[in-house]
Amino acid sequence: MLAVLVAAAGCASGASGASGDDAPRPSPPSPTGRAAETCRALYDALPEKVEGQSRVAIEPETRYAAVWGDPAIELGCGVPRPEVLTPGSEHYNPTSDSVEVNGVSWLLEERDGGYRFTLLDREVFVRVTVPDAYAPEVNALVDLADAVRGAVPEKPL
Repeated sequence: MLAVLVAAAGCASGASGASGDDAPRPSPPSPTGRAAETCRALYDALPEKVEGQSRVAIEPETRYAAVWGDPAIELGCGVPRPEVLTPGSEHYNPTSDSVEVNGVSWLLEERDGGYRFTLLDREVFVRVTVPDAYAPEVNALVDLADAVRGAVPEKPL
């Protein structure tokens, strides 16, 4: 079984073992309470394929993250509020770039080797990291939009 750890916060990450990158990865997200319930509902609604890539098993098993393909398209649910949206943080930027895809708003952050998108205007922060191998990276969000709209309630920031 392919072993993959999904980043909970901080920098964008990749699949361990999938592309020969054996660098240690942060633990998968671990939301609690209502956020955990919402993330489990999202997990159950996620598609089997994103950008034509099949879903990959995750170790340790979790219902707060999902991975598709190699290189890995990664989703983490219940991640912390992004620094660029946190007043007083070093990187706070209330005018950060965002994109709307099929009725779902995402914070857009260019990273080395791809993009990181963080769900906006919803009760729970969900982060999706898409490697540049899938350019234009924003297309991966099309496959996730129905699941997000159905499982993650709207909430203005």
